[in-house]
Amino acid sequence: MSTPPRILAIDDDAAIAEMVSILLEGRGYSVVTAPDARKGLAILERENIDLVLLDLMLPGMDGIEICRNIRESSNVPIIMLTARTETEKVVEGLEVGADDYLTKPFEPEELVARIRARVRRAPHGEAEILTLGDLEINVDRRQVLRNGETIRLTPIEFGLLIQMTRNPSQVFSREDLLREVWGYQHSKDTRLVNVHVQRLRSKIEIDPDNPRLIVTVRGVGYRAGE
Repeated sequence: MSTPPRILAIDDDAAIAEMVSILLEGRGYSVVTAPDARKGLAILERENIDLVLLDLMLPGMDGIEICRNIRESSNVPIIMLTARTETEKVVEGLEVGADDYLTKPFEPEELVARIRARVRRAPHGEAEILTLGDLEINVDRRQVLRNGETIRLTPIEFGLLIQMTRNPSQVFSREDLLREVWGYQHSKDTRLVNVHVQRLRSKIEIDPDNPRLIVTVRGVGYRAGE
């Protein structure tokens, strides 16, 4: 019997933490909660966590700093939970490594859908090897190499890379990428795409200001380059 995906919810609002626990455990997830950064980071260090739900406003170290701290050592998916008055901080959170965000109050089904999209298990089978320029991409191992050196990508960054590499002649609109990589059918929040493409370029491009691997098609979206 497989182990259920384990979710870490870092939120100082005990009522929200309890609601999230009841909701997700009812859907087959295992949930552990933490009221602050210190306890949350300690749990992440000692336990196998499949996804982090991270409140943006926390006592002591806020969600932005926690996200930055996590990304120094882990590519675990991160979904930020933000209040409507905090939307100006969303892009900052995405820039430091969050994969997605959800504005409170949120619909329980929306939270479940977003978590499900981020913790899908990769199918096992024959290894799929892709190349893009001088990159070698092992899809099965979720590994990207340049000259034998590993380039660390978050799950979203990796998803963007393989989506475009698998379809080198296709130009993807931002809405296409939201659907194919994030799993959203009707979202129009293209900030998610723009910020993560920038982050991906900063890691894989020799010159991120003049990208050759992930190319912008003006007025349309993005495509794989050389």
